Amino acid sequence: MRIPSLGETELLVPLHEGVFEQPMWQTFLKRLRDMTGAASATMMFRPPDSRKAVQFTSGTEREAARFDELFAERYGIDPLQARYMREGRVYTLDELIEAGERLENTEVHEAQNLAPVDLAHMRAMRLSERGEFDAWLIVSGQEPFGAEVGNLFSALTPHLRVALRVLGALERERARASMNADAFNRMNFGWISIDARCHIIDMNGQAERMLQQSGALRRGQYDRLTPSSPAVDRQLTSLVRRYAEDPHARPRAINLSQDPWIDILVSPLRLQALSGDTRAVAVLYFRGDRSSTADRCDQLCDVFDLTPSEARLAWSMTQGMSITEAAEACGITVETARNYSKKIYAKTGARGQVDLVRHILTGVLAIA
Repeated sequence: MRIPSLGETELLVPLHEGVFEQPMWQTFLKRLRDMTGAASATMMFRPPDSRKAVQFTSGTEREAARFDELFAERYGIDPLQARYMREGRVYTLDELIEAGERLENTEVHEAQNLAPVDLAHMRAMRLSERGEFDAWLIVSGQEPFGAEVGNLFSALTPHLRVALRVLGALERERARASMNADAFNRMNFGWISIDARCHIIDMNGQAERMLQQSGALRRGQYDRLTPSSPAVDRQLTSLVRRYAEDPHARPRAINLSQDPWIDILVSPLRLQALSGDTRAVAVLYFRGDRSSTADRCDQLCDVFDLTPSEARLAWSMTQGMSITEAAEACGITVETARNYSKKIYAKTGARGQVDLVRHILTGVLAIA
């Protein structure tokens, strides 16, 4: 069994923790620079279809930046082109220059004539993570590097691969979280977790905005989630007590407001987390309408070419009202409402009220 050297051990923990630093890997790069005697230590990352790399550096920024220009200045090619650096191999500056020369089929010149100013000695290695991005580990400086630096790079290679896999997984999750957050925002979808006494434990950004903008729910004394309606408050309190006793009880839906329309689904919290706050017993999912009735009617006019009167009736019918109730809400006769409804169905392509609701509430207006 091979036991890591003290030098490797001093680097491994900051290497694996570096993905959580801001900026990333600063402790690892500083220790690598100190250990190798380099003027700068750099980690660079680039997606396969991008010519721009993300760079993290400890030490002399000027020397680290010259790696970018090493081939671009001399040959006009991508300075981080992965093809000329074999994956997992440790390169010296002379080897990188020769590789660039071979790639361009130009004459090989002496290294001192090709090396950029202020870049005298270097060790560089490229690794690739499943086609998601290329990564480079680089040390550079004015003093020569011994063979032990290349050996150290090689010994760090399996740990670097693990760190890259972690980075790749975090980047994928961050992209998914960003898209999910955008979808939630567009649908005005949010959640609030509460304890057995209806005290707020956590919420997402959309819920924060709802508490600030809507009077249907508010943050009360001692962070208690308080509906504006006493009847809804009693119903919510009763549900939460039940969920505290029985986490498998059935979720319940409650209407908070009709203009704008805001519904909530109160559900027991069944997630068994390995860490985090475990006081929450219930979660409120809400899908509120950010637009007023007037705004929705204007949008219906735009999307389906309805008249303002037809749009008002269509929106009332979408709220679950019968034709008689919708006529009364709009201040028109039932006969006029029936005539309007025929035009509404023709313009929207709906075959009845249920189909009309589906057309409107699951179409673009759902995310408008």
